[in-house]
Amino acid sequence: MNYRRTPLAALAFALTFAFALPVGVFAADAAPAPKPLRILLLTGGCCHDYAAQKDLLKQGLEARAHVVVEHMHTADKTTRPNFPAHTNPHYADGYDLVIHDECAADISDPAAAQNVLAPHLAGLPGVNLHCAMHSYRVTKEFGKPLAPGAPGALWFDYLGLQSSGHGPQEPIAITFVASDSPITRGLENWTTIKEELYNNVQDPKNFPGHQSLATGKQTVKAKDGTLSDKTSVVVWTNIYGSNHARVFNTTLGHNNLTVNDPRFLDLVTRGVLWATGHLDANGRPAAGYGPQRK
Repeated sequence: MNYRRTPLAALAFALTFAFALPVGVFAADAAPAPKPLRILLLTGGCCHDYAAQKDLLKQGLEARAHVVVEHMHTADKTTRPNFPAHTNPHYADGYDLVIHDECAADISDPAAAQNVLAPHLAGLPGVNLHCAMHSYRVTKEFGKPLAPGAPGALWFDYLGLQSSGHGPQEPIAITFVASDSPITRGLENWTTIKEELYNNVQDPKNFPGHQSLATGKQTVKAKDGTLSDKTSVVVWTNIYGSNHARVFNTTLGHNNLTVNDPRFLDLVTRGVLWATGHLDANGRPAAGYGPQRK
């Protein structure tokens, strides 16, 4: 049978085709999803449950941002844990960011510290958590204020703050002090479980690239029973070296409950995205770098 369209049917067909075409074109031209950020996480050394925390961090970050976290982990629980990064300055080739969560308090060889710092000195962003602040101390004078740029300040120049020790494990009241920072925008103050408050050996503002984001206050009881409050910067950023590497830091994160706290993981995720240039002014991930649907 010879089918013949009526004028009305022909018009309907033409309109359907006309409206369908752009949809197919736009679908074909849609930008592909960005590749995830590759993150190298260093964990291991003294005094912490890194076997559990490495997985808590990986799971928490990958659930919050379009990232893939890969481990450089050692089961060595001494203050001199051995990492390939200590001898290979190219250890971070191919990564978008390195998270230092190692506790290497007695790695004092300047050559090892320089190898660890090499990718950051070349401009690679970094994130540093908790005991990373007390690692790679290349001078026995780390408890005294060191001039930024001095040989003994090698690691502190990268961090943008000098710390030499901590107090007892007691709750820390966190107060955000830079509400205009995209990292802290909209975040609410909170009080941690029992955690270690790291000291500030000198005014952090002495480090030219430093910006304080949060302070922590801890009430400490002396042997005679008297109470006193200690306050230190506990979250900050730094701009490091001539290539202006972005560096995010927090001294929080001793215990597993803190590392697995959504508030801690939200904060570190923002630090990661800020350091790599994927956080907008309102504290939201750049397009394509937020949580991914499974």
